[in-house]
Amino acid sequence: MTQALQLDILDLRHFSAANLKPLLATETREWSQRLNWDYRTSIDLILQYLDSRVLPGYVAVEGSRIIGYVFCVYEDAKAVIGDVYSIDSSDGRFSAKDIERQLLEHLITTLQNSPGTDRIESQLLLHASGRLSAVFRAADFEVFRRDFMELRLDGRKRKEIPKPPAGLAMRSWTEEDFTPAAHLIASAYTGHLDSKINDQYQSIAGSLRFLHNIIRFPGCGRFDASASRVLLSDRTRELVGVLLCSQVKNNVAHITQVCVAPEWQGRGLGGLLIEDCAAHLRQNGFKTVTLTVTQQNYGAVRLYDRLGFVRMHAFDAMLWVRPQMRLARMVDHNGAS
Repeated sequence: MTQALQLDILDLRHFSAANLKPLLATETREWSQRLNWDYRTSIDLILQYLDSRVLPGYVAVEGSRIIGYVFCVYEDAKAVIGDVYSIDSSDGRFSAKDIERQLLEHLITTLQNSPGTDRIESQLLLHASGRLSAVFRAADFEVFRRDFMELRLDGRKRKEIPKPPAGLAMRSWTEEDFTPAAHLIASAYTGHLDSKINDQYQSIAGSLRFLHNIIRFPGCGRFDASASRVLLSDRTRELVGVLLCSQVKNNVAHITQVCVAPEWQGRGLGGLLIEDCAAHLRQNGFKTVTLTVTQQNYGAVRLYDRLGFVRMHAFDAMLWVRPQMRLARMVDHNGAS
């Protein structure tokens, strides 16, 4: 009888990019099959970090073969669990879900016992909602369900896009929009549920980091300035609306952000931005555009339904805040009121 191989959970920083390439190639295929997303640019970035041996996380090793991994990145006192992925063990003793659970438990325990980490965020887009939520809930995380939605552009009946209301002008994104967009995002998300899930939306500095990640890095695809849109006031030249779009496959785009200044909300500007972007994408040969939305963001969900987006997949966003930090916020809030 062949002896069962031992499954070991080891420090990710002990392994090189070459060690993980076979597993990452399998994950890349799943991103393409499930989400119609070319994940190779993100994998290339992960491989660079692996070879520098600075990426915190764990791997699951069966014999000499890596069959699972999890990693995080740090931002001041916050850690973001960027990904977890595994395949079944060859002897059938461990399913991919079992291994992912073990990897997450190891990483969450490490992070929650790190004095410098007061907040942990994670959005695991590839994994179906509920697949791993029990692991996070057991560690005192809040879990928020989000939808991955798709709009088919090919075969769509062409229609005339309404012009912006009087006093507003729309154009494509330019580099000069970077800082004004950060101010707009921070303002638009004040008190919003999504700013609780992602604390980058809570400040101008955080919004600048968000924009840097979207525009300069390939984690959400290759940023497409020509498909991205801004709405400006003719009088003040201030941004009142912004839509950011990236290319995630040859003929697939993804809207990474759409927001409107609080004083301009409720006038159909979000839909106008999306319709104009979709028209541009269709004219340039794109077949599909996707986006994500928190299910409790009821206004946005209704808008996307009305525009013809279809739910393709649900996933979870997770948040943990160190209890002392929660108490401090409550005291500050009560004192301010």
